[in-house]
Amino acid sequence: MSPAVQAIFADWEVPWIVTILTVLTMVLYLRGWFAIRKTRPQEFTSMELGYFASGMLVLWLAIGSPIDGFADVLLSAHMVQHLLLMSFVPPLVLLGKPTVPLLRGLPRWFRRGITNPLIRLRPVRSFAHWLISPVVAWLLFNVTFLGWHMPAAYDFALRNENWHDFEHICFLFSSILFWWPIIAPWPTQSVRNRWLLLPYLMTADFVNTALSAFLAFCNRPLYSYYLTDPNPFHVAPLQDQILGAAIMWVIGSIVFLVPFMWITVRILQPKRLATVKRAYI
Repeated sequence: MSPAVQAIFADWEVPWIVTILTVLTMVLYLRGWFAIRKTRPQEFTSMELGYFASGMLVLWLAIGSPIDGFADVLLSAHMVQHLLLMSFVPPLVLLGKPTVPLLRGLPRWFRRGITNPLIRLRPVRSFAHWLISPVVAWLLFNVTFLGWHMPAAYDFALRNENWHDFEHICFLFSSILFWWPIIAPWPTQSVRNRWLLLPYLMTADFVNTALSAFLAFCNRPLYSYYLTDPNPFHVAPLQDQILGAAIMWVIGSIVFLVPFMWITVRILQPKRLATVKRAYI
């Protein structure tokens, strides 16, 4: 193990706030999952539990493990961290159908006195539906993604820990909204015209590709932080930037391509079945 890696592990301390919040969220989900599983065993299987637990684990690894230390000194590691927060945590969490289990996991007095009355308010429900509408979710996701990768915002976040944490919250929140129409976790109803999700995903991939290509081919380091605070691995800032762009470009595109293909197959399946039936009549 190189001295630079040893130094990062030596400086790492368990982030107790992140760890406690992650464990508490998992406990709430488990409590609600066991409760709702009694009446809806078909909806809430061990698979949903596994998805949600995996999402919580990846979330902690992204911002609570030594990965965060590497992300502070290497742009490429920072891009890996962003990918985990934006492309892996949200789908895993949403595949766990978290809405009802998390609400059911809250203490009964809290549900009766706070969450239930709040959910019944029409403005609150309307605002929630507005947030997860495809147009709004797409805009929030991509504006957040591009905005925090502007050099001034990126450097500012790295030099200010509280703003860096806020950046991560923005990435996670906007990504959950983005993935919501795609996965439509129960009891959310799926988008009526599923084919609209194809340009939804494709245009998001265009944004990711455009930023990645710009970072890879601009021929100069864009973020002054890595020039004034050189990394202990002695990786040239431009090479680090190109590597980070390649990671974001390739893995990011795959993440968009997988649901694109899955939705396409689901759309074409009924037509294929109808064609097969007509062939045998």
